[in-house]
Amino acid sequence: MMLRSGRSRWNDRGVHDGRNTQKSWRSRWNEVSPFLEYPPEIRKAIYTTNAIEALNRQLRKVLKTKGALPSDEAASKLLFLALRNAKKTWGGRTREWTPAFAQFTVLFGDRLPN
Repeated sequence: MMLRSGRSRWNDRGVHDGRNTQKSWRSRWNEVSPFLEYPPEIRKAIYTTNAIEALNRQLRKVLKTKGALPSDEAASKLLFLALRNAKKTWGGRTREWTPAFAQFTVLFGDRLPN
């Protein structure tokens, strides 16, 4: 039912007919459906929190622009400097975090630090 209603929304948007997306969702439904059981605030926090992907992108960018490096030590130093620069941007909360954290507290309060 959920996949059928999604198809009409995709068609209305004119993006695509959603067949490939729906085929992918159907084949992986056991992995997708637990995600949909969470409240919307938690789902948004999960799929918009891409800190790891952003960090990986920054590290790949640094290594890609340098081409070949003379040694593993040179690569390690370069990654260390990239991490140090990336760390400057860490720590900010998104505006959606407060409602998401409230939902995390309700569902997983025993696992969260005080």
